Amino acid sequence: MTQATYKTQGSRADLLQDRDFVLAFTDAKVRLRAMNIRVVEESNPLRQALLEMYVAVALAAPYNDFDNH
Repeated sequence: MTQATYKTQGSRADLLQDRDFVLAFTDAKVRLRAMNIRVVEESNPLRQALLEMYVAVALAAPYNDFDNH
C-alpha cells in the first residue's frame, strides 16, 4: 500500500509516472463516476458518529471496519 507523502517521491506527479498506478487510478475514477451517491447531513457530532457506525454495519461496508490500530 502506498502511503501519502509531501515529498516528491510518492507524490501524485511521481505516481503518475507509474503505469500500474495510472491504470488503477483511472479504473477507480471510472468506478466513482458510475456510483449513485446519496448524502445525509447530521450536524450533531455524537449522532453523526452513531449514524456512520450504523450505516457501515447495516450496509456491510467492506472498507470501514473501524480498526484504529
